[in-house]
Amino acid sequence: MGGTDKGFLLLDHRTLTAHVIERLRPQVGTLFINANRHLSRYAAFGYPVIRDVVGGFAGPLAGLHAGLTEARTPWVVTAPCDSPLLPRDLVARLYAAAQQHDAPLAVARTGDRLHPVFALAHRRMLPSLTAFLHAGEHKVALWFARVGGIEVPFDDQPEAFRNINTQDELNALRRRLF
Repeated sequence: MGGTDKGFLLLDHRTLTAHVIERLRPQVGTLFINANRHLSRYAAFGYPVIRDVVGGFAGPLAGLHAGLTEARTPWVVTAPCDSPLLPRDLVARLYAAAQQHDAPLAVARTGDRLHPVFALAHRRMLPSLTAFLHAGEHKVALWFARVGGIEVPFDDQPEAFRNINTQDELNALRRRLF
């Protein structure tokens, strides 16, 4: 997106971040925004903004790490700011599957595609994630495979995990929705 912070792109006169907050807020007790730039703009949404604790840009796992570090609840869910159609039942389904399988990590899947940035992790995963990141690893799917998380099917909502990476994708979503 040419260096633009995707969280502030507009969809139906609201930022992508606002869309994600609207869908995620009713599903959680506490909401944090993980950001490493434009902190005051993100703070204007009215939720605490937490920065990555891990040095360098370690990607989505650094955001999960920051959430697990900051959280005072047993579970943390993650969702990216560029997926404005995330499921309204994301947390309930991930949590139900985690409980059913006694798993400390649950990740969304559609068909044969894993969506590891849509994850629910128990705080007891923090030491494992910290070690993984300090070893210089950053790949979400690799950590997921190593810790034995479970995949939760969302085949009934494949469009919910569409993320916006280009202006063309944003324009196509605008045309489809509005």
